[in-house]
Amino acid sequence: MGEMVIGERPPSPARLAHTSEKHPRGTLTELNVLRRHRELCDVVLNVGSRKIFAHRVILSACSPYFRAMFTGELAESRQTEVTIRDIDEVAMELLIDFCYTSHIVVEEGNVQTLLPAACLLQLAEIQDICCEFLKRQLDPSNCLGIRAFADTHSCRELLRIADKFTQHNFQEVMESEEFLLLPVGQLVDIISSDELNVRSEEQVFSAVMSWVKYNVSERRQHLAQVLQHVRLPLLSPKFLVGTVGSDLLVRSDEACRDLVDEAKNYLLLPQERPLMQGPRTRPRKPTRRGEVLFAVGGWCSGDAIASVERFDPQSADWKMVAPMSKRRCGVGVAVLNDLLYAVGGHDGQSYLNSIERYDPQTNQWSCDVAPTTSCRTSVGVAVLDGFLYAVGGQDGVQCLNHVERYDPKENKWGKVAPMTTRRLGVAVAVLGGFLYAIGGSDGQCPLNTVERYDPRQNKWSPVSPMSTRRKHLGCAVFNNFIYAVGGRDDCMELSSAERYNPHSNTWNPIVAMTSRRSGVVVPAGDAIVTSVWHYAQSKLLCNHGTIYHGTQGVTQSHKGILDMYITRENDHNNGL
Repeated sequence: MGEMVIGERPPSPARLAHTSEKHPRGTLTELNVLRRHRELCDVVLNVGSRKIFAHRVILSACSPYFRAMFTGELAESRQTEVTIRDIDEVAMELLIDFCYTSHIVVEEGNVQTLLPAACLLQLAEIQDICCEFLKRQLDPSNCLGIRAFADTHSCRELLRIADKFTQHNFQEVMESEEFLLLPVGQLVDIISSDELNVRSEEQVFSAVMSWVKYNVSERRQHLAQVLQHVRLPLLSPKFLVGTVGSDLLVRSDEACRDLVDEAKNYLLLPQERPLMQGPRTRPRKPTRRGEVLFAVGGWCSGDAIASVERFDPQSADWKMVAPMSKRRCGVGVAVLNDLLYAVGGHDGQSYLNSIERYDPQTNQWSCDVAPTTSCRTSVGVAVLDGFLYAVGGQDGVQCLNHVERYDPKENKWGKVAPMTTRRLGVAVAVLGGFLYAIGGSDGQCPLNTVERYDPRQNKWSPVSPMSTRRKHLGCAVFNNFIYAVGGRDDCMELSSAERYNPHSNTWNPIVAMTSRRSGVVVPAGDAIVTSVWHYAQSKLLCNHGTIYHGTQGVTQSHKGILDMYITRENDHNNGL
């Protein structure tokens, strides 16, 4: 062996590994050519009127069904012609083509035959493609048919998606012909769901009666079975007595009459309701896609906090998100252009005029928002006509009647007309193009007065006062009413609630919450969810909320949905 000269490259090893990307495709192509020419084929599939020539090894490699057929002790393993029954011949040809080409087109005209065929041949990839196609085709007129189709062929994911779609779009689905043709079992499955998206239980009753009356001679025998899944105790008394109780089909059925009597007792005996709880008294809680709830700042363990949590109704859990740059209690929060604004507050040492803005898409807070002209905590914040309003509050020296308006395009705050009354812990709401300032405290005592701002005239005007003095109350706009909930009077936290009708300029009491509370109220679709702060004799007891269903006029204690990582105490309990 000669010596290697310095500077020479060492010899390369005598091997070169190579994996061809062309080989699988080329091999499949040539195998398909052989099949088309009926060369080296060792099996013929008789499907309907068609004869499909193929190679056992290819079919067995692609389909567990064929592998079991050709490699076991079945008679077909020794036959050159095999008859396949209960499968569409066009669908079978498409699937055999896929085995040789890895290409298939799923469309409206073939999906209903392809999916059963793919299930029979255990072609999981094609099953998934068919289910994905059907998911994209869902609409209120066909979702029930797709749901039944998915159930028949054990497509669990498609069944789940179709169920969710049906629940979310029930108000349109109940008008479809498919709904009227439902078997009783499928109808019960749908209307028994807690997530059924309806404005009120009246819609569920109307849907059930439409279904029964579509074929009354056959279906009246199922009325009691179906009606027990309508939550009659949640109906308004007027509808229960005037519509349900007077229906001839209901009146002629003893079991149905018992259900109506049960609902009447629930409505007439509120003191007995805790003993009467059950599936029919549980308000539905439909999930609105994309809606989340934020808990921002607050006061915990003797200090202001910067933490922020987000509740997702679909997963039913709280998650920590990015904290604010400053600790803030008594902070005002509102959403403008899909961004969350945190206005003012108190950091435990001083009153703030700074603003932070949160982008849920990036999970980041930015501090480039112009500050308000006044430092303020216990401030009311709302959005009207694309502007962010900061109303009242206190600056550590006095209670404020100042009102400022933020223009996001200019990144500027400007003063507008002040309120006629100084207010801290004020609730603000927007309805009918007006900004309402509700209750609060003038620094000496809680208020029951209400005034509203007209941006067209830059003027505040009084409206009817509430029946109860309230500071640190919650409020929400719901079905064109303003709801004032809880809060604190001169002595204690309140469980009472009332609502304002702008057309009659009147406040009327509604059913009280199950517990006394002070804190924020957030709209939740067809219900109002009160905040997580729960006081009894000035002691924080637990994190849970109450759901008020306006059309039904009832409240329900609701644990679990509001179990946060951090217990946020009310700021006013700490002198803020």
